[in-house]
Amino acid sequence: MLSPEELQELEATLLPTLERHHLRLLAHGLRTLQAIAGRQAGALPPDAEVAAWAAAQPLIAADAGFEDAFLTQMGHVAAQLAAIAADAGRDPLALDLADLIHWATGEADRRLRPPAAPPDPPPG
Repeated sequence: MLSPEELQELEATLLPTLERHHLRLLAHGLRTLQAIAGRQAGALPPDAEVAAWAAAQPLIAADAGFEDAFLTQMGHVAAQLAAIAADAGRDPLALDLADLIHWATGEADRRLRPPAAPPDPPPG
């Protein structure tokens, strides 16, 4: 779970609303995976461990469709966290909110940067 201070830090970014929402989901996914693994550092828990955890949660297990959707989304979150961690040279579960904000800000900056001008044609 994100602390009120972390939520405030996230909301204070200059990111557009949709990107802040995506960042919030990614941060919650990170915290969920850390809770499933029982640690704040290291590799992501295997899919079987995530599935076992989800099956042990009464609200998730009560709805098979939701459980499937949850596991699919956690798979997407895990893949994205693995990519962010690889770029940062860190283990996925060692990421923190500052890392995610840095990544999201860089992604937004790249999207907003005007495309490079095409090279001048060769003379002649």
